[in-house]
Amino acid sequence: MLHLALLAAASTAVQPIVSTEWLAAHLKDPNVRIVDCSGKSAYDRAHIEGAVNVDHMDTVDSNHRPLPANAMVKAWAKVGVGDDTHVVLYGDTPMSTGWTSMMLNTIGHGDQVSLLDGGLKLWQQEKRPTATTPTMVPAGNLTARPAPDSIVDAGWVRERLGSPTIKLLDVRTTQEWNNGRLPNATLILWQDLYEDRETLKFKSPQEIKALLEKAGWKPDQEAVTYCMVGMRASLMYFAAKAAGVPVRVYLGSWQEWSKDPNNPVVR
Repeated sequence: MLHLALLAAASTAVQPIVSTEWLAAHLKDPNVRIVDCSGKSAYDRAHIEGAVNVDHMDTVDSNHRPLPANAMVKAWAKVGVGDDTHVVLYGDTPMSTGWTSMMLNTIGHGDQVSLLDGGLKLWQQEKRPTATTPTMVPAGNLTARPAPDSIVDAGWVRERLGSPTIKLLDVRTTQEWNNGRLPNATLILWQDLYEDRETLKFKSPQEIKALLEKAGWKPDQEAVTYCMVGMRASLMYFAAKAAGVPVRVYLGSWQEWSKDPNNPVVR
């Protein structure tokens, strides 16, 4: 009986990346909340039928840091997210979607979040239903839970710069990388997470793991991602986690690191 219970639990576990076919079959599921992370103007032009709008900028303070837990919970409950809600995210940029997934992670809801493979572009190509009027939903009953130990700060990174137990992954552009980076970091492009850069369909978990290995990550290491302000790093974190790679994200990223003259920099 225990074996059957475990199989049942595995079959109902939230998958980190869901297909357009899966979402089409769950459009009317009351436990699924579709969230468009685009700006309001893009949302108003067209969004998936039933999707609510949460601009990623609605989850940050004036310094582009995550809102406090109570404010974050209030923002998500307002759009109908409750403690048991499966949130499916898509947006006009992968970076905003990745960041938004991390914001849900900060209040302990990260394991109930999926990204839509292919996003709105693939959804429209397949001629699936869209809307232009805002979706009205009742508020959710959401409470903050302990967040997983996945976000690290500058001090944590400094203490481990020379450690063989971590692999720093710089998720910026080549130009940004050339202008300065953290010691022992390897450049990895977020665009390489996709098998199709037009529709942004993700590579398989095995291919994503191989991409990280090519960037120098080893199976006995923890990957640590960073970028400029944490958005691209959050996307890479999500993809690495989906591929079964132990990973953390340095959310302050280069913007924070480069401001402290005591932090070592390679140029």
